[in-house]
Amino acid sequence: MIPYLAAAPVIETQRLTLRPPRMADYPAFRAFFTSDRARFIGGPGDEYRAWRGFAHVAGMWALKGVGSFIFSRHCEETPIGMSGPWVPEDWPEREIGWTVWDPEAEGKGYAAEAATAARAYAYGTLGWTTAVSYIDAGNARSIALAERLGCTPDPAAQAPEADGKSVLVYRHPAPEGRA
Repeated sequence: MIPYLAAAPVIETQRLTLRPPRMADYPAFRAFFTSDRARFIGGPGDEYRAWRGFAHVAGMWALKGVGSFIFSRHCEETPIGMSGPWVPEDWPEREIGWTVWDPEAEGKGYAAEAATAARAYAYGTLGWTTAVSYIDAGNARSIALAERLGCTPDPAAQAPEADGKSVLVYRHPAPEGRA
């Protein structure tokens, strides 16, 4: 186990446990990333790209002390997705991101629950005053989730480079007590 991740936070919601990545999560991530389900986040990719993507997720925690949480149902070890603060060096702003890896978990509100907890962590514990979500313009489900979370399109905000894809920027509501 990587020592940096051993001390990382674990968040409990009504139905989910959010925690940093573990090596045991890689098979579920690989299955997701090598499938068409990953088409809005750079997939589908081969084994090489899946490993690099997963290492990127773990590396964010190791290098910055924060990153996407892996989420699973309470009392279950099997990961069903990830959500959390995302801070790549070359991105214009801090992001709250989400993906649902398990197709059986889609449409049950897990991503909304995880993203709400991740945003509360970013605003409360990390002290962020703003956050965005970068969403592929063709990802209708993710756009609907952003809107359900109270996010609004921010056409003035800069999006990261996306290999020619159209990326929308959704601004999260400000933390409570801040305008």
